[in-house]
Amino acid sequence: MFIKVIKNKSFFIILLLLLVYSAVFTLVLTDKRDENVITDVGRLMPIKIKKLIKDKEEDSMIETIKDANEKDLKISIAGKRHSQGGHTYYPDGIVLDMTEYNQVLDVDPDKKTIHVQSGATWDDIQKAINPHGLSVKVMQSQNIFTIGGSLSVNVHGRDIRNGSLIETVNWFRLLKPDGKVIKVSRDENSEYFPLVIGGYGLFGVILDVELQLTKDELYTMRTNEISYVKYPEYFNKHVLSDDKVKMHLARLSTAPRTFLKDMYITDYYSSGNQQEYIENSKLKEDKFTFLTKFFLGLSRDFDWGKDLFWKMQKAFFLNQNEKLVTRNNVMRSESDFLEYEAGNDTDILQEYFVPVTEYEEYIEDLRIYLGQRDLNLVNITVRYVDRNNEALMSFAKEDMFALVLLINQGMSDAEISETGETVRGMIDITLNHGGSYYLPYYEYPTKSQMRKAYPHSDEFFQMKRKLDPEERFTNQYYQEYGS
Repeated sequence: MFIKVIKNKSFFIILLLLLVYSAVFTLVLTDKRDENVITDVGRLMPIKIKKLIKDKEEDSMIETIKDANEKDLKISIAGKRHSQGGHTYYPDGIVLDMTEYNQVLDVDPDKKTIHVQSGATWDDIQKAINPHGLSVKVMQSQNIFTIGGSLSVNVHGRDIRNGSLIETVNWFRLLKPDGKVIKVSRDENSEYFPLVIGGYGLFGVILDVELQLTKDELYTMRTNEISYVKYPEYFNKHVLSDDKVKMHLARLSTAPRTFLKDMYITDYYSSGNQQEYIENSKLKEDKFTFLTKFFLGLSRDFDWGKDLFWKMQKAFFLNQNEKLVTRNNVMRSESDFLEYEAGNDTDILQEYFVPVTEYEEYIEDLRIYLGQRDLNLVNITVRYVDRNNEALMSFAKEDMFALVLLINQGMSDAEISETGETVRGMIDITLNHGGSYYLPYYEYPTKSQMRKAYPHSDEFFQMKRKLDPEERFTNQYYQEYGS
């Protein structure tokens, strides 16, 4: 990722020494425990389950549900297991792994739609639609996640003109707790629509879905440095109000010297002609990911590593000014760096949503608070998501900036407790500014914080029990916050 900013031999020598450091001190876990003990990417909640089932056929999934009803077994649904709060499993339950139920069923270039099974990844979709000059409207910044998982957490991404994933869904088919399959849309079985999307697998199995697509376009990248104080005004005047800006991404410094003060922002402008699009339309693959992982490793361990990583990130993106990139390739960010496994520590995510008008004061309060805490904050990405209350558990109660925090923490009980206290403090600050937080992460927030962030949560859980009275579908998240 950063190869273009490396220009001299001395740096290569330093880099070689640091790579040796990385090889010596980075421990990769090989879990040799009971094969029925599973966990998620955060690795803080290992659970022993009864059985993990990978079904490729709809009929066999129906039989699994019927068998669970007869034997009174609990079922959880899993994709890539990047939710970090036990959303994909339950003690002594069945985990229905959807990753092999992954076929792209139809692409309609005229209607700009795709019909796909829920275990397919965004990468699968991109490979199917790129030859047609089409692109996804909304997805995460990485393309490794399953469609069913993304629907279950109602993701958002870099596109500032399309907010939450729910906006792009035409319909989906749902395997209910009674073993019956129904089609769900805004007009058909509509009571399920705002519950299942953003419903964390609690209402049944999403089998397949039809998503709206858009035209793949060529963008010009432009990156600028800015202070956090000037960011909201810049965003409103030069991003949101400029129809040529289609995507936007910002990063907020976690380096000690510029902590929560400096930012750099990248805007993606509609650009180029058809010939230039064709020349740039090939889907890119990850390159130099080892460098990203390496510098993240330094950031976890050293303050000077955080300073170095911030400078390298900023220099790289500034060096990309006026670069042409297609919409599909903007949505193919490096993903391997998300795979971090060490013996005594792990990376977790937190995501906080704060109204655009509150951003400056919010960052100031957050900086003061974190200055008093010992939190290993590695990276902060800032995105924008506009208001959408279609999903009952919507995080975007109004136009929001979304701050995605990458945090490195220890795995001992004491370290988990300390991180939990800090996270609850950050959530209190977020709530005090009229914000909310994202639900797919470790169960640090209190129940009262969850209810304040999601005022419709009682209704959501009541509907869960109404539509699934036996609570056939469950997970650790539901048992903590909803049952």
